[in-house]
Amino acid sequence: MRLLVVEDEKKVASFIKKGLEEEGYAVDVAPDGEEGLAMALDRVHDLVILDIHLPRIDGVHVLQELRKQKVATPVLLLTVRATIEDKVLGLDAGADDYLTKPFAFQELLARVRALLRRRAEAEPPILQVADLTLDPAQRSVSRGGERIDLTTREFALLAYFMRNPGRVLTRTMISEHVWDYHFDTMTNVIDVYVNYLRKKIDAGREPKLIHTVRGVGYVLKAE
Repeated sequence: MRLLVVEDEKKVASFIKKGLEEEGYAVDVAPDGEEGLAMALDRVHDLVILDIHLPRIDGVHVLQELRKQKVATPVLLLTVRATIEDKVLGLDAGADDYLTKPFAFQELLARVRALLRRRAEAEPPILQVADLTLDPAQRSVSRGGERIDLTTREFALLAYFMRNPGRVLTRTMISEHVWDYHFDTMTNVIDVYVNYLRKKIDAGREPKLIHTVRGVGYVLKAE
């Protein structure tokens, strides 16, 4: 899962980013509303954590523009104000949940998990390519009825492939969705993880599903 944190307080943003990355999420950070809006409009994030008080464009206006542009990504609002009127304003603008500062990280994490679970449950219950199946809600994978255990990063990578069957995914696309905007695409980490998946998904099985498109990237398809 890839998350976007739009927060201008560097210490708060760093705290959230570090904690979420330790939980296995890929995290991008935007320091103001204008950059946050541009990144959120890319539609590559599974959830946006959005502070209300932001420079350039405030969080409520960012949220209103996202919903105006039909971006349905769940949004968790952060606010130092706890009045009923402010909460109603945020929810009416299209927020899915809100959290008042200061907060405990475990509460933030619980709300993130709940929103992501709700989104997963709204998706097709099972993703399938040939005899490979992935259940987003249960976070389970099997092929030919045999369960396959994946790490958090492997699962995120496979889910991205299975949501884009037959589509060639470049290393840049993979890095931005499964890792983050600032990931160094010159490293071989993506190739390493694709090989991990091949060993678990394709080794000893037919047809092979993960294919290399030389000089471009990878594609998941049954041949």
